[in-house]
Parts: sequence; C-alpha cells; structure tokens
Amino acid sequence: QVQLVESGGGLVQAGGSLRLSCAASGRTLRTYAVGWFRQAPGKEREFVTTISWNADSILYIDSVRGRFTISRDPAENMVYLQMNSLKPEDTATYYCAVRLFRVSTVWADFTSWGQGTQVTVSS
Repeated sequence: QVQLVESGGGLVQAGGSLRLSCAASGRTLRTYAVGWFRQAPGKEREFVTTISWNADSILYIDSVRGRFTISRDPAENMVYLQMNSLKPEDTATYYCAVRLFRVSTVWADFTSWGQGTQVTVSS
C-alpha cells in the first residue's frame, strides 16, 4: 500500500504560482501512474493532470494546460504539480492519487489517495 501526503498549498493572488508536492511512502512510485485531482466546495472531484509510471504519457484538463506542469522525481519518490498563472477558479482541495502504470482521468481508477492540500486563489 502506498501512502501519499500532499503539501504546498496555500493562499495566493490571481496570477501567482504554487508548487504542490506529493510524497510517497510504503512503496516506490516507479511502477505507478500519479494523478492530481481537485474538489471545490459543492462540486464534484475533478481530474487535473496525470503522469504515467515512466513519464511518457501526460494528460491535462483543458483549463490548466499551459499553466500547470506535472513532473516526477523517482529518486525522491515524489511527484510535483507546478501551478502558474493561477485563477480564482483553481481554488479547491488538491489530491494526489496513484494507480499501477497507466494514466487515467477517472478518479475511481486510482487506488490510493492523499489527504489533500488546500489551494485558495484570491481575485
């Protein structure tokens, strides 16, 4: 079982940047695809981005493409989400999650989740 802990959230003004981190323990992430999802109050959980186990496949939701970048550091067992040009509509709790090997945009496909980190973007 992989344990995941997100960090790096906070309050930022529109146009600002944040870098979220997802730290894994219990198992290496080398065979896992990692996804970032977000959920705003009163809304359903939403796919944001995902990266395959070997980083050869990366997907983004249209609303963040060009602003967000997912990356992984196998040596540190970490995955990152660099968020630039943040907008108020990016405000949500952000979760990282894992599934074996292949990417997916469906949250139910992911088998382990972190507790989330709050991102608030003020206008």
